[in-house]
Amino acid sequence: MEVANELIGQYGYFAVFILLSLGIVGLPIPDEALMTLIGYFTHIGTLNYELAIIISFSGTFLGMLISYMIGKKAGKPLLDRFGKWIGMKGNKLIKVESWIRKFGPYSLVIAYFIPGVRHLTFYCCGIAHMKLRKYLLYGGIGALIWCFVFITMGKVLNLIGV
Repeated sequence: MEVANELIGQYGYFAVFILLSLGIVGLPIPDEALMTLIGYFTHIGTLNYELAIIISFSGTFLGMLISYMIGKKAGKPLLDRFGKWIGMKGNKLIKVESWIRKFGPYSLVIAYFIPGVRHLTFYCCGIAHMKLRKYLLYGGIGALIWCFVFITMGKVLNLIGV
């Protein structure tokens, strides 16, 4: 987190955007901790609260769009080739696609709050070829709620001295 702290301190909103985009795609960036750090920066006045939410949402939205596109374009061929090594071949892949078709939109909103599951859900929606409009709508709602909750937590927890 020290690196993220320095990057945000030095590059501001640009660092927030890039870090969240990369974190959502799946790079090992502690997204929740990053969001609360952003909230702390809004508390001390380094970042503007409303703008931080907008930039965070934008970075998150881009990351989820990239994940979807990777899943849609490369996911199925990769799973067909290497899925047996991670237990995702044949019937399991069909079950995942069926589950995404049935619960995908709601899982997009909920998945933001479950680290690890968030990333897999985005890729699986692409693999299952969820309609892009539906994906963007529900994923966007989840992203906005997630950004608001964690940035606000970072801001408020610092207000009460926790």
